[in-house]
Amino acid sequence: MRSVLAEMRIQGLGVIDDATLELHQGLTVVTGETGVGKTMVVSGLHLLSGGRADASRVRTGAERAVVEGRFSLAENSPALTVAEDSGAAPDEDGSLIAVRTVSADGRSRAHLGGRTVPVGLLSELADQLLAVHGQNDQLRLLRSGEQRNVLDRSAGTAVSRPLAEYRKVRAEWMKVSRELTERTENARELAREADLLRHGLTEIESVDPKPGEDVELVELTRRLADVDVLREAATGAQFDLTGSQDAEGDALGALGLVGDARRRISASEDPALRELDSRLAEAAALLADVGTELGGYLDRLDVDPAELERALARQAELKQLTRKYAADVDGVLAWADEARRRLAGMDVSEEALEAMAARRDELAVELAKLAGELTTARVSAAQELGEAVTKELAGLAMPQARLEVAVFDRVAGAGDLTALQIGGRSLQAGPEGVDEVELQLVPHPGAPALPVHKGASGGELSRVMLAIEVVLSHADPVPTMIFDEVDAGVGGRAAVEIGRRLARLARSHQVIVVTHLAQVAAYADRHLVVDKVSGNAGVTRSGVRMLNHNQRVVELARMLAGMEATESGRAHAEELLATAEADREAHRAKKPRKR
Repeated sequence: MRSVLAEMRIQGLGVIDDATLELHQGLTVVTGETGVGKTMVVSGLHLLSGGRADASRVRTGAERAVVEGRFSLAENSPALTVAEDSGAAPDEDGSLIAVRTVSADGRSRAHLGGRTVPVGLLSELADQLLAVHGQNDQLRLLRSGEQRNVLDRSAGTAVSRPLAEYRKVRAEWMKVSRELTERTENARELAREADLLRHGLTEIESVDPKPGEDVELVELTRRLADVDVLREAATGAQFDLTGSQDAEGDALGALGLVGDARRRISASEDPALRELDSRLAEAAALLADVGTELGGYLDRLDVDPAELERALARQAELKQLTRKYAADVDGVLAWADEARRRLAGMDVSEEALEAMAARRDELAVELAKLAGELTTARVSAAQELGEAVTKELAGLAMPQARLEVAVFDRVAGAGDLTALQIGGRSLQAGPEGVDEVELQLVPHPGAPALPVHKGASGGELSRVMLAIEVVLSHADPVPTMIFDEVDAGVGGRAAVEIGRRLARLARSHQVIVVTHLAQVAAYADRHLVVDKVSGNAGVTRSGVRMLNHNQRVVELARMLAGMEATESGRAHAEELLATAEADREAHRAKKPRKR
């Protein structure tokens, strides 16, 4: 299953009061008389794509305009990643709902999967799902970077492989270059910092602290300082357990008392009383163990009196370090590790700088070679793309037009940190290479090639985009394409060719087209019409409805110069539908190109 925009609801936008568009895979056309609000469908899609909110588009008398889109997404759709990263969740049926609200005072809000999100997130989502090609909004085609992307998409792996290798080498080249510049410009400061780090490391290494040593010393010094008190407590406890150590003494300790108790019980004839003997035996064993441990503790208290002095002296050494470098010994050791790491990267000796400069130059040579390979691949792909698009333009009422894809060097400016010497020229080595790409249109033989946005009218620009999309349909990752009046300024046979190409594009994408030409509308899989209805108090509003076959005939006849009321007009519409259906069936029989 491909990702599709399954449904869109528009409320309070322009002349549309409340309308729901049910959309499907394939080609959907939107028609209607001038002024009924067809363009509000495209405006709604712009809002849903994170476009600029315009309060003037809110319907008069309405508090807000709301556009809601429900997307059915394929399992591997990158749009799911965008949604999940924002915390948005699909519905139970797996669809994802996006909502854009614009209030009458111009404030705008966005929701995705039931969560409030920044408007920019809708734009990020739309980048994965929608491409809106309006007659006055050919932003994707006009941006230089997008024109390069068009060429790279057409080239496929011929460009993507050397581009990936180029980016890998460029990243290392940039890293080495920046580090060399930093070391060279800050050599004196770095040398001073290195001296301070070395001094600190020398001081720490001379003391040689161990992890957790300061905590252990606190416990040791406390025990050594309180040795007499501790000895008295341990001796008293041992006496209480074992009794008098003197053979002539008669004081019984706990062990002696337990022994007496066992003897009294064992002398009894009562089985219930004698059962308690085993528990007393356990108590005696436990008391004996504790007595033994107390004896060992007392033995360990017999330490060298000078040990306390040594422990206090060691504490003083460690405090010298913790006052300077960290709150405790573990922090001091962490400081030392970081200092060693920084020192390893702060070698500002002439030998180190020369070695780094040599590595930079070595990488520059490799990068220049890869940039050249990338340019060669693009130049080759540019010729193929230009020829393919020109062939498509011939059938789109632009028979004399020719598209040229120019690839030229991007010259580096003064002080450009990404300047790369290639063939004696200083070029800007950006993340996409050293190439600028420009789509140029030759409107007719003998005319100069001009940038496409200067050499084409609004309608021609839409057709150029359509031709490009048809050529690149197998490689375009965006599943839904919207065209607004792509057929402006054409008619007759050219209009039929536009319809045919849109239908061809709809074999691999969901295509939505706003059109005023019956020849284009006839190729639709589904036909929506926007029409006006009168409401209360004479207020006019527009709605959207899907047409069945008979209604399509009437609408196409109307589009054919207002001939819906005549038999000849309807006959012409029927013929047009039959021709388009036969054409579509012929194309369906062909195996579609793999994406």
